[in-house]
Amino acid sequence: MTQPRRDPAEETDGRRAKGERRRRAIIDAALRVVARDGVGAVSHRNIAREASVPPASIAYYFDSIDDLLVAALLEGCEALIAQVDQMHEQVQQRTDWPRVIAENLAGVLREHRERTLGEYELYLLAARRPALRPAARRWIEAAAGYVNGGRGGDEPVVRALFAALDGILMQGLIADEPPTADDLEPVLRFLVQPVDYLRDRGHL
Repeated sequence: MTQPRRDPAEETDGRRAKGERRRRAIIDAALRVVARDGVGAVSHRNIAREASVPPASIAYYFDSIDDLLVAALLEGCEALIAQVDQMHEQVQQRTDWPRVIAENLAGVLREHRERTLGEYELYLLAARRPALRPAARRWIEAAAGYVNGGRGGDEPVVRALFAALDGILMQGLIADEPPTADDLEPVLRFLVQPVDYLRDRGHL
């Protein structure tokens, strides 16, 4: 009996999807290793073991360990940007922002602590490894672009706001008990007080 011919385009798409899944598995494995064992534990062998892939796969998808770490940082940044999009959908008026942000940060610290810890280890590593710095700055640059519906505002105030958010997350990671949204909401309300260009309805 003649077997039906496979569509070459479908086979190509299937291989591409499989390759993307493996690449993402490697990135996720890198973040888990960093969160659990620190940046010093990142190696081809350790990441391959964590991802359950052959060590050669790491070199196939990434030119170097730094290349992998940059990809992990960018993955984390894109996830944060997606979260900001989700927060926009929850906001009906300006005064909603502190509560919405507080709930988001509390969830990041409680439900995704290990991933957040791994991302911040990489974030700090960028101070020593210049190759990681553009990826580390991606979060700040992208998030600042949401302020006032993309119209921006006073640069020092914007920088202070996002520096404070970084500080909240860092303090939350070292706390014995992660803060709740109720703990964080008053802090967020204080932080947005001087940001008078957040006055437009529904804009961060």
